[in-house]
Amino acid sequence: MLLLLLATPAVAQTEISQFRPGSTLDGVNYFLPKTVFEVVLVAEKAVTKPGEFADYSDRYLRQPDVPTTETTTWTLKSISLIPYGVPDPSKAFSIKVRSKTSAPLVSLTDDGLLLSINTEAEPEPTPELPKSVPAPAPINGRDHMTHEILSAGSTAKMAQLTAEEIYEIRDSRNALIRGEADNTPKDGTQLKLMLDNLDQQLYALESLFKGQTQISTEVMSFDYEPASIQTPEAQAAATERQLLCRFSRRLGLVDADDLSGEPIWITVTTTGSLPQVEINPETEKKKQKMEQGVYVNVPANAKVTIATAQQTLLTSEVPVCQFGTTEVLSDALFNKHFDTHVTIHQQTGNVKRLWQE
Repeated sequence: MLLLLLATPAVAQTEISQFRPGSTLDGVNYFLPKTVFEVVLVAEKAVTKPGEFADYSDRYLRQPDVPTTETTTWTLKSISLIPYGVPDPSKAFSIKVRSKTSAPLVSLTDDGLLLSINTEAEPEPTPELPKSVPAPAPINGRDHMTHEILSAGSTAKMAQLTAEEIYEIRDSRNALIRGEADNTPKDGTQLKLMLDNLDQQLYALESLFKGQTQISTEVMSFDYEPASIQTPEAQAAATERQLLCRFSRRLGLVDADDLSGEPIWITVTTTGSLPQVEINPETEKKKQKMEQGVYVNVPANAKVTIATAQQTLLTSEVPVCQFGTTEVLSDALFNKHFDTHVTIHQQTGNVKRLWQE
């Protein structure tokens, strides 16, 4: 949403009593953001289903170690963070409507984050998540059964005839490879087509004994909000390792209190100390005169580490609003200066660009 509002001395305004982002009777209300991480997990899900003739695999194919029950196995492939800004209720500010000022000409997002002053700005696009990849359709072994197999009177007889068909296909395939078959084509492309067709039949019929494993790629995400560290006690608590989530080989992503999953930990620490704020009486007097100015964030960089007990999964450095400070752009920049332009980073709330024309 782009909210463009230019103050003029004698324009009547519709009365607005409820506080909300945007235009009010007194001016323009806006929020500064706080940082939230969207945690994105990409996992591989393998579902193994036993074959229809699994109980006869050892008898007819001499393959005793085939699955007899359905199992699901999850494997975590990657984990990533997408930082974004959400309105911070503790940082709600208002730009007063006054004559001879350009500050009320602003752009806001739909949820009230400040984007720009005295110029237009579009909301930043949301990063796209990785795409899930569904498992391919399973092969239906019955589609490759002969009429004799389908007409058998029992499962045991069907298994026996299917095993005999498998052996015949194997013999035909070997004969083609050796060039001993009566119908061996001289053309290499035609030979490959025949072998591919036999391989497809062989896989389908063998799956009736061995079963099939269907593999898909699953994408899961959830939000994590770093705590504020405005006090030494809060900073000490925030920098400790915290439980982010749990991941189970059988169930995938589970609740943090579900002990069936292996714990995944997150540690967020500032990469440098912020300068100490010195109380200067002259500076304080100047700040008091800038109360009608525009507040912006000055985020601090933070190192984010995500790890299990065995390995580190991610190490990244990102700006975090909660670890920084809030400063004021003097209203002198805007009073009588309609050519002062400011754009703001939607994610962090700090100044992207400030210029005059």
